Amino acid sequence: MPRVKTGVVRRRRHKKILKMVKGQWGSRSILWKRGHEAFVRSLFYAYRDRRQRRRQMRRLWIQRINAASRLSGLSYSRFIYGLKQASIELDRKSMAFLAVEDPTAFAKLVGVAKQAIAA
Repeated sequence: MPRVKTGVVRRRRHKKILKMVKGQWGSRSILWKRGHEAFVRSLFYAYRDRRQRRRQMRRLWIQRINAASRLSGLSYSRFIYGLKQASIELDRKSMAFLAVEDPTAFAKLVGVAKQAIAA
């Protein structure tokens, strides 16, 4: 069986990875082994952090809703409970946007929640 040399194929593969890690710190952008390690790790971090970003955004929305509802005299948990009692299905992203951009509309939502809790 003839001997197969991987010169061109290997060089192309290495160049592709080194191009992707260009601009990274130290020898990661120069050496193949360090660059490949950094590249694989970066793919892992990217996958993981796409999920973490969703969690972090939800936490931020909840904090904003809590702060705005407390200004109107209602805690976050009581506010959400009141909305469920009033059969208002509004996602947290929209409520947080209202809390920041339109406080009067958010205050009306809090009022509706208060009435639903009282009833």
